[in-house]
This record gives sequence, structure tokens and C-alpha cells, in this order.
Amino acid sequence: MAVVDRDTELSLVAGLRRGEPGAFDVVYEAYRARVFGFLVRLSRSRTVAEDLLDETWLRLVSNAARLHADTRLLPWLFTVARNLYWTYRRSSVLEETMDPRALELWPCRDGWPSPFDVAAQHELQRRLERGLARLSPRHREVLLLVGVEGLTPSEAAIVCGLTPEALRQLLARARAALALAIDLPRDRTPKRSGAR
Repeated sequence: MAVVDRDTELSLVAGLRRGEPGAFDVVYEAYRARVFGFLVRLSRSRTVAEDLLDETWLRLVSNAARLHADTRLLPWLFTVARNLYWTYRRSSVLEETMDPRALELWPCRDGWPSPFDVAAQHELQRRLERGLARLSPRHREVLLLVGVEGLTPSEAAIVCGLTPEALRQLLARARAALALAIDLPRDRTPKRSGAR
């Protein structure tokens, strides 16, 4: 994915507001993988993420003419995706089950890593993914927005509908919870002391 500079982003917003198909194509190509990665990690379900991603793009098409001229597209898309997730979660009594294959299937943001990179980061990545999976959805979403997607805490506060101070407090609690979750042993079953 190519990085979209602010001037290009403003031009794309103007094109979206005019309903230019080319602007939609560029925005879709630039942000699809990031929004999908956010949704699959937040929902922990590839199927749910795909459905919510489709709905996110439909919302962009439906609301394009009403975008403000200075709209920041990535935070806007994350806000829509996040709100769709929470609506889905509330309306379907989502069972928090993990499909570990889902996290391996979303597209990489910067191209596929080399085999060396995969080997070097594999264990840390597994620990982080397991730790994220143990967190509440609120903690998981704030860590994904700031730590993975690179939004500033102020941008993430807008996405989450919080004040910047509330977001900073939530982020601190989420980081502490992740640190604890990473250190938890895989199996908390007490070991028996010798057979009799």
C-alpha cells in the first residue's frame, strides 16, 4: 500500500464528494488492507471482518457527497468500521471464539515479509497475538488503532468517541493488560505432584 500524503488525500476527498469512480478506486486500494486487518483482529473472525469491510465501503459510497472537505479518510474509515463492529457485536451476542488461522490470512500492509523476517519475529508475534486475543474488545481496539495502525491517541479518541484524556487512560490500561496477558502461562491447570 502506498502512503497517501495529505494533499493527495484532500484531492481524493474532493473526488469522492463529486462521485468520481476513480477516487473510490484509489481510496479502496490504499486503505482496504488496513481496514480489513483492523476488523479481522478486532472481531477475530475473517468472515465477520469481510462482511463488516463490505459494509464500511458501502457507507463510504453512501456518505461520500456529505464528507467534509478536510476529512481524514483513514480515521473516518476506522470510525465506521469500529461502529459497525460494535453494532454487530451488540445485535448478535457474539461468542468470543478464536480462529487462529484468521490472523494469518489478512493481507500485509507493506508486502510479504522475507522468510528470515518471519523466523525472527514468529515467536514474538505469536505471543502478541495470543495476548491481544485475551484482552477485552475495548482494550484490543485501542491497541490496534494506536499500536498497529499508527493513529495518534487524539485520532484514536475520535474514532472511539472518547475524550483524548479518556483514551490515554484506556490506552494505559490496555497496555498494562497486554503486558500481563503476554506473561500468562499457556496452561493454568495446576500440575500434579508425582503419581502414587
